Amino acid sequence: MLHTPKQITRALDRVLHTVEQPARYTGGELNSVVKDWSDPQLDSRIALAFPDIYELGGSNLGLMVLYDLINKRPNMVAERVYCPWPDFERVMRRDEIPLFSLETRHSVADFDILGISLPYEQLYTNVLTLLDLAGIPLRAVDRTAAHPLVLAGGSACYNPEPMSTFFDAMIIGEGEEVIFEVIEAYREWRKRVEEWTSRGVEETQDGPTPPLLYSSTVDSKRVDLWEKLAQIPGVYVPALYDVSYAADGTIAAIAPTHAHAPREVLKRVVTELPPPVTKFIVPYINVVHNRAAIEIMRGCTRGCRFCQAGMIFRPVRERTADEVLAAVDEMIEHCGFEEVSFLSLSSSDYTHVEELVRRTMEK
Repeated sequence: MLHTPKQITRALDRVLHTVEQPARYTGGELNSVVKDWSDPQLDSRIALAFPDIYELGGSNLGLMVLYDLINKRPNMVAERVYCPWPDFERVMRRDEIPLFSLETRHSVADFDILGISLPYEQLYTNVLTLLDLAGIPLRAVDRTAAHPLVLAGGSACYNPEPMSTFFDAMIIGEGEEVIFEVIEAYREWRKRVEEWTSRGVEETQDGPTPPLLYSSTVDSKRVDLWEKLAQIPGVYVPALYDVSYAADGTIAAIAPTHAHAPREVLKRVVTELPPPVTKFIVPYINVVHNRAAIEIMRGCTRGCRFCQAGMIFRPVRERTADEVLAAVDEMIEHCGFEEVSFLSLSSSDYTHVEELVRRTMEK
């Protein structure tokens, strides 16, 4: 299998003209962030994956928020990954091209962390395609210290069990703050692994005991990472829990099998919305929401019992009209978009909606 960015680039030069919409895989868009991996201060490399094609994932605001926040830190880099269309997937498997990032064409397996967005359940099978194309073992318990940390976040994580086998950790709740706690925990763990390796230590001497749910073949260094992640509020580490089911297939109980695993994992909530993204990546091809977007409000006042989003994104938090309008000005300057979406679960309930619409139309 090809491994280096140069090898992957040469392979793409040979085959991209044979597949539909090759711009899905080229990268290089306006406002995409490219950092030098040889920079000594760069110590955290994160691949942010949306498990669907470029046209659907390219305008996903949640992924763009994390991309923006991470890349603002000089010691971190975030790069984007999407699922290929079936025609290119066949080419990748035939020519042994691994799943790669758009920014630098590094293999996903070379990153420290693979963060996968799970906004809805229809993407479950695509997650397995991503992992398989990346050459990463599907099951978390089959991975070693040499594999990236595979992390999930998004609305579908509120029901984590259907996909729990495949993730090292799943973020329950909002990710803008907890993602940096996860990165820091991973960085500390990686330093310990490097120290063990330099001393020729195969196992941790004060070592973590693999959870009883699995055999002793589980990589003890990986378990040490799970322990650290489980202590972060809002992070669910499936391998440290035993889930039992009732006769009708529903969950009967979820019990921690490790001392570091809390009995309950409470969702993370950010008290203030992060600064809005104003440098949107401008695609070369049409994507589903090909415009600027800003989240004007998070949460919903209605409380409809059938609506999952209205429940899980509580409490309501709003941006001021001034903050929204200032961001719109920057979006126009940096991106050239002529349309902007004011996003929320119910934008007509936004406190300043009349003022916002009026002042926007006056611009």
